[in-house]
Amino acid sequence: ISMSTNKRLLMDKIIDILDSIAYEKGLKIDDVENALKEALIKTAQKMVDETLTFDANIDRANKKLELFQKIEVVSEDDERLNANAVNKYGEAINYENFITLEEAKEIDPDLEIGDFMNYDLEFENMGRNAATILHSNFEYRLQRFIEENLVSKYKDKVGKTIAGTVTRIDRQENTFIEIGEVKGILQRKSRIKGETFKVGDVVKAIVKGVNIDKINGLLIDISRTSPKFLENLLALEVPELKDKKVIIEASARIPGSRSKIALSTIEPQIDPIGSVVGVKGVRIGSVSKQLNGENIDCVEFSTIPEMFISRALSPALVNSVKIEKHPSYGETIVTIPSDQKSKAIGKAGLNIRLASMLTKYDIELIEVASATSASNNEKAVVNEEKTTDTASLEALFK
Repeated sequence: ISMSTNKRLLMDKIIDILDSIAYEKGLKIDDVENALKEALIKTAQKMVDETLTFDANIDRANKKLELFQKIEVVSEDDERLNANAVNKYGEAINYENFITLEEAKEIDPDLEIGDFMNYDLEFENMGRNAATILHSNFEYRLQRFIEENLVSKYKDKVGKTIAGTVTRIDRQENTFIEIGEVKGILQRKSRIKGETFKVGDVVKAIVKGVNIDKINGLLIDISRTSPKFLENLLALEVPELKDKKVIIEASARIPGSRSKIALSTIEPQIDPIGSVVGVKGVRIGSVSKQLNGENIDCVEFSTIPEMFISRALSPALVNSVKIEKHPSYGETIVTIPSDQKSKAIGKAGLNIRLASMLTKYDIELIEVASATSASNNEKAVVNEEKTTDTASLEALFK
């Protein structure tokens, strides 16, 4: 068998291997070919001269694998032809990467300044270590393409809910979760207060971001404390949310304790709060159970800020809401009866904090006497007048 036939058979085998790798790794064939070309270039730099410029090409049509040195055609006075030339970073430039126009035209009269001449290199002549270096470089670049594909894939999932199985919990109480072909990390700060997991548990969480860790490789940063996670869980339970008949306009959470969501709808026949709560609270109760018993309050959204703030403070009833203009943040003064103050503030201040988070306004409460106490005071005054002013009555009995 001739040498050319051997090379053709070898190239057929290489193409089959590249196609197989692309299929097994879930990569595009172009990515696999680029990985091989980059590996060839890196190997040539290692085995020949790292200051020279190389390129590679895979010609499927003619079944050829080409590795060559690139030489740029320049003018006779080009500074890069000098032996002591340096680039803008102060690094030495190898003048062997360039050829004068006059010399180039002796080889090919059609060449012009800026064109490149290619000198073929035989990979087989690079030494016995070349194959090992090529394999190492190829594996490294394949892994890089795999990671880039996974990063791209999971970046599209940011803000979406995923489920995975707990595989490990470290000393810092970070929970590692297997999510398909990658690992997710649920940090302690992103876990609902009071909940614990063990290896084998299936955990739902929302994707916050995608990171590449030096030790663990590609890691998906996930969270169970994000308000968006609450919204996603509700959408899974409430068909009206999934169908966009009911809209979550805003949400606020103090994870594991309490949350508030503002709901709206353009469908007059739909009750947004009733739809989300469900019959006997079944729908919202199911979501609360998944959030370690977190209480979820539903309020109806309004485009009128004063009305929205008033509703956000429910179950408290307010007298008035006055919005103060501020250059950097919203501020509002809420006048409230004294007997509603504890409801407005809530246990440990949860209600007013959530209302502020939900509406994006700083809320200041001003307490006034309640209607009930005022009425009782008036009655007391009347009774006092009736029992102390008896002079007119005494005259009747004289």
